[in-house]
Amino acid sequence: MVRLVLEEVCALKIRIRFAKQGMMKFIGHLDMVRYFQKVMRRAGVDIAYSEGFSPHQKMSFAAPLSVGIISKGEYFDIEVHSTESGKVMLEKLNQQNVEGVEILSYKQLPDGAKNAMSIVAGADYFVYFKGLTKEIVESFYKKDSINILKKTKRSEKIVDIKPMIYELRQENEGVFMKVAQGSAANLKPDLVMQALSEFAGITLPEFVQYERLDMYCLQDGELISLSDIGGDIE
Repeated sequence: MVRLVLEEVCALKIRIRFAKQGMMKFIGHLDMVRYFQKVMRRAGVDIAYSEGFSPHQKMSFAAPLSVGIISKGEYFDIEVHSTESGKVMLEKLNQQNVEGVEILSYKQLPDGAKNAMSIVAGADYFVYFKGLTKEIVESFYKKDSINILKKTKRSEKIVDIKPMIYELRQENEGVFMKVAQGSAANLKPDLVMQALSEFAGITLPEFVQYERLDMYCLQDGELISLSDIGGDIE
């Protein structure tokens, strides 16, 4: 068994992709951060810590997931002093996970790679709702503008969300969408469904299940999956 060891000055950056399913969808973001901090310790990950009076694990999540949404495409980055192969680390981490959480990949990031939080630019979502036809969704997406009333704590204003919807289509089990996500522009999938249901003249049920499928960053003008950055550790 080979273990890659690095000097502290050039700690290895790792990107971890995980799924969050079942009852774990009711666990909030901050609790998930604390959860993974415990998983790192229990799995014996040689994770790097910050300096100072209150050192903490060097861990950065791509984008918070709203409570109630399930996912197959969550990411966080860590820094480690040493690591075993990706296969071994997957086994060790998943042995510590509870039902509903699964580590899907463990990859080494290239030197100089930015953390996931700072580069997220888009995300795929699937909405489990069968009440819309292909024709309605296509007609909605062909509109020149899609205006919604966006409310904040201090004000409300009309916003055109069409530029933030990159793909939208009806599929057998519901609706697929690729939307802007991140600090530059961020569109929640429920706002798209709200506008789509109003366009179709229907009322959404009280509960609709949303699932985040993946997250993307911009590279050479194209959206690429966060999991496509970096490589496997043999």
